[in-house]
Amino acid sequence: MKKLILGLAVTAGSLAFAQQTPTTSSNPVTFGVKGGMNVSSLSKTEGLDDTKSKIGFNAGVFANIPVASNFSVQPEVIYNDLGAKSTRKYSALGNEYRADYSTNLGYIAVPVMFQYNALPNLYLEAGPEFGFMVSAKDKFKTSTNGNTDSSTTSTLNKDDFQTFNFGIGIGAGYYFTDNLGITARYTAGLTDILKNNNGDAVKNNVFQVGLAYKFK
Repeated sequence: MKKLILGLAVTAGSLAFAQQTPTTSSNPVTFGVKGGMNVSSLSKTEGLDDTKSKIGFNAGVFANIPVASNFSVQPEVIYNDLGAKSTRKYSALGNEYRADYSTNLGYIAVPVMFQYNALPNLYLEAGPEFGFMVSAKDKFKTSTNGNTDSSTTSTLNKDDFQTFNFGIGIGAGYYFTDNLGITARYTAGLTDILKNNNGDAVKNNVFQVGLAYKFK
């Protein structure tokens, strides 16, 4: 609960600062929306050697707060679809069998990115990300010779996971116009997502690419 309050306080404080920061015609505080694709994975452990990256999505809002001529702070609130998947194939009696397994973890994430404008339209960024798990599901599908045999989705017990997730992100972005830009970011998780884990830590990692739109 303390970590949840901390993350929300960081967001609220950043947004309050954004509203109170003086604006000029050349350096205004701006708000916007963003979204795109996630390529997520879980850190490899002895029991996760066959896992691969999973395609997901992210979407949310942000405020860009200039603090100097070439520097700004960008707090965000986004939904992050994370997790990993594994696929196993084998042949028997002339048939091709396949089993697809994926873990889908949903987070409300609060990144706070410190951005440097290397060029007028190009920025580099780095900063912490606070995440709060809101859903955890498994999906399992089997098929024979390309035809689906069964597909099931089950809800995992969130009590088995840490509610709070912390990571560090680095990235870059380029605005084609004053409003529309492309973004890319890699966030490495630093906390074990499993509660009472006696083995190697399992951490979220994600590469994100997408579009951002500033309201001006």
